[in-house]
Amino acid sequence: MFVSSANAASTTDTIVAQSEAPAHTETVAPGTTPDAHAPADPTAGTHSETGHAKAVFPPFDSNHFASQLLWLAITFAVFYVFLSRVVLPRIGGIIETRRDRIATDLDQAARMKQESDEALAAYTQELADAKNTAGAIAQEARDQAKAKADAEQAEISAALEKKLSDAEASIATIKNKAMQEVGSIAEDTAAEIVKKLFGGAVDKPAISAAVKAVRG
Repeated sequence: MFVSSANAASTTDTIVAQSEAPAHTETVAPGTTPDAHAPADPTAGTHSETGHAKAVFPPFDSNHFASQLLWLAITFAVFYVFLSRVVLPRIGGIIETRRDRIATDLDQAARMKQESDEALAAYTQELADAKNTAGAIAQEARDQAKAKADAEQAEISAALEKKLSDAEASIATIKNKAMQEVGSIAEDTAAEIVKKLFGGAVDKPAISAAVKAVRG
């Protein structure tokens, strides 16, 4: 925009200079024709060369500084208004949206971390409770098994004791019966021996007393 304004100002100044320059015409007397071979005005080339020599690049021409500064101020004002009214609000809105999104993501991440920590703590507590319950159940099972084994052992011991007592009683009965039978056999045998040896009648009470004395 700055270069376009400078070029426009330069073109305007050039048109004004051309309009103000005196027109160079050649006067021809009536009834005569201009000589085509007549020498041209020697000052024409001089004026042209002088104009070319004095030509300056428009942006560097001091005559155009005021217009250039004016257009610069206008351009800067328009650019400032465009930035402040259009660009900066959009950038600010984008930054605010991004900030809100980041804050939301951080809050969600913190909430998810808290939930995971709570879930881990609950899992750890449940695992500890399960271990304690399993230990208690195992101990109770061991105690019940031990009590049952002790009861069965006591029953077996009592049954064995009873059987042993019955056996000892039976053996004692058999022994007493056998001893009685042995005594009777001994008395009969002694009576037969005395009868064979001495003949005659045998005194059974005396033989029985003698056998008992011997067994005694």
